[in-house]
Amino acid sequence: MPTSVAGSKRATLDPGGHERGFTLIELMIVVTIIGLASAVVVLALPDPRGRLRDEATQFALRTRAAHDLAIVTARPVSVWVSAGGYGFDARRGGEWVPMSEKPLRVTRWSKGTEAVPASGGRDRILFDSTGSADRPLDVVLHRSTENLTVQIGNDGGVRVGG
Repeated sequence: MPTSVAGSKRATLDPGGHERGFTLIELMIVVTIIGLASAVVVLALPDPRGRLRDEATQFALRTRAAHDLAIVTARPVSVWVSAGGYGFDARRGGEWVPMSEKPLRVTRWSKGTEAVPASGGRDRILFDSTGSADRPLDVVLHRSTENLTVQIGNDGGVRVGG
């Protein structure tokens, strides 16, 4: 197939005698389709902080682990919750000692998430050696326009609700 040098009058023609190539309209349509597809992909990407439900579930599972630890060790364990995070304390030598082992060490809520303590400062719930809680506690997690409640019952049960 013959080619032409740039600037020569000889062009590649199709069998009908027309020049080959794309029109400006065709190129604009392709660019628009690529732009729309890119927008769909960006909007479908997950939030880098994760879902609020995942964070609530992680808190609930750790709280349940603290409940189980109180039963296994036959020692009281407490869970405290503040606007910025949560942690676990064990009763040792007549004092509350912060737990430093994974997964029961102090944890901060992810960026943009905060708890709304009922007391205004820090809420604490205590699990005794039988696994019973000293009181029920609802922990409300808030992020942007979304709220989610983690309910801790008197029996030590933990449930992630709406």
